Amino acid sequence: MNPPVIVWLRRDLRLSDQPAIAEAARQGPIVPVYVLDDETPRHRRMGGASRWWLHHSLESLDAALRDKGSRLILRKGRSEDVLQAVAQEIGARSVHALHHYEPWWRNAEKAVGKVLDLHLHHGNYLAPPGSVTNGAGRPYKIYTPFWRALHERLPPVAPHRRPAEIEAPARWPRSDRLADWQLLPTKPDWAGGMREMWEPGEKGAKKRLRAFAEEASDYEAQRNLPSVEGTSFLSPHLHFGEISPGQVWHAVADAGGSVNTFLGELGWRDYAQNVILQLPEYGSRSAKEDFAHLHWRTGQQAESDLRAWQQGKTGYPIVDAGMRQLWHTGWMHNRVRMIVASFLIKHLLIDWREGEQWFWDTLVDADYGSNAVNWQWSAGSGVDAQMFVRIMAPLTQSEKFEAAAYIREWVPELADLDDAEIHDPSAAKRPRGYPPKLVEHRAGRERALAAWGHAKGR
Repeated sequence: MNPPVIVWLRRDLRLSDQPAIAEAARQGPIVPVYVLDDETPRHRRMGGASRWWLHHSLESLDAALRDKGSRLILRKGRSEDVLQAVAQEIGARSVHALHHYEPWWRNAEKAVGKVLDLHLHHGNYLAPPGSVTNGAGRPYKIYTPFWRALHERLPPVAPHRRPAEIEAPARWPRSDRLADWQLLPTKPDWAGGMREMWEPGEKGAKKRLRAFAEEASDYEAQRNLPSVEGTSFLSPHLHFGEISPGQVWHAVADAGGSVNTFLGELGWRDYAQNVILQLPEYGSRSAKEDFAHLHWRTGQQAESDLRAWQQGKTGYPIVDAGMRQLWHTGWMHNRVRMIVASFLIKHLLIDWREGEQWFWDTLVDADYGSNAVNWQWSAGSGVDAQMFVRIMAPLTQSEKFEAAAYIREWVPELADLDDAEIHDPSAAKRPRGYPPKLVEHRAGRERALAAWGHAKGR
C-alpha cells in the first residue's frame, strides 16, 4: 500500500470538482483533515455566523466521506503544527490542498510548505487569482478591464465528478469531536432563523443551484427587488467551497435572458480575490490617501448610532429591514447591503471598517475579499469604487426597488402601513414603538459632504 496522503481542507468542503481530493485519491489512501486554526488569522478568526455554518458543513462533508468509506479528521491548532503531527502519526509524506488567497492562509501555506511536501491546486475561482493580467503582465485593479480579460478565458473547464472510490488508510489518526468545538450558539441560541433558511453542505448547495438555474434568465429584472427572491442564495455555499464556481457557471451559462449579469457577479468574486492578492490589508486600510484625513464621527453619540444601525433601529425602514434580516438569517439582499453600507458611512459618518467588522461577524457568507471590496466600494475609498460624494437616498431607493413587502416582513411594527407610507412613515403614521430617524437625509448628506470637503482641502 502506498503511504497515505493528507488532504488539508479549509474553504473547499466538497467532494465534486475538488482537485486536491481528486489528485490525492489517485495517489493512494487519503486522510482528509480540517484544522480549526484560530491562531493564524488572529483577529480575522471566523465570526459567529460563519462558525454556525462551518459546524453543519463539516457534518455534511463527514457524512459524504463516510458514504465513500472514508471520514473527516478534525483537529484544532496552528495549521503547520497540526498537519505535521498528523503526518507523523500516519506516516504521510505529502499534503494536497487548494490555494487560498487571504493573507493569513497564504502565510499558513508557506509555513506548511516548510515542514511538509505541500501540493497546492486551483479550484475555488473561475481563474487562478493573479493570473489575469494586462498587456504589461500586471494584475488589474479595476473591475471592468479585469472582467473583460477574464471573460476571454472562459468558460472554465468542465467540472469533475466526485471520486468513485476513496481509499482509506490502514489506520486513522485521532480526531476531535465536532461538538467539542462549540461552534454553535447556545446561550442564547440565536441561530433559529438561519436553521430555517439554510441547508449548509454540498447537498444544500446543489439544491440551491438547481432552483436558481430555473430562474437565472430573469436575473437582471429581479436581482434588485428585495421583496422578490430573485438572487441565487449561493454566496455562502461558494464561500465555504461546497460548490465550485465552475459548477455554477456550467449549470446556468446557457440559461439565456440576463444570465450574463449573474456571470459578471461570479467574475466580481474573482476580482475581489485579485484585489486582496495585491493589497493584503484591504480589509482594514483605505486604498485612497484622502480617507486618512476624513474625520469620522467618534464618541458616545456615534457609538449609540452604530448600535442602532446594528440592531435595525435607525428610523429608516429599508435600512432597519436589512439589518434585521441579517441578524435573523445571516444574510442580506445585495441591493439592501449597498443601502445600509452607504447609510452607515455617509448618513452616520461612521468609519466603513465598523460596518465591515459587523458583517464579518454576522454574515454566513463573510468572505474577506468580497466583504472588503464591497465596503470600500460603498465608501469610495477603494481602488475601484463610487465617489464618496455619491450618497444613496435610502427612502428613494426603498420606493424605487419596491421594498414594501420586504419591510413588512422584517419590520412588522410597520406592517399595517400602505405602500405610500411604509417607505418613509410620517410622524402621524409612525407607530409608537418605531424609532425616529437618527438623522434626516438632508442633514446627514450635508454633514458627510462637509467632512469630505475638509479631508480634500486639508
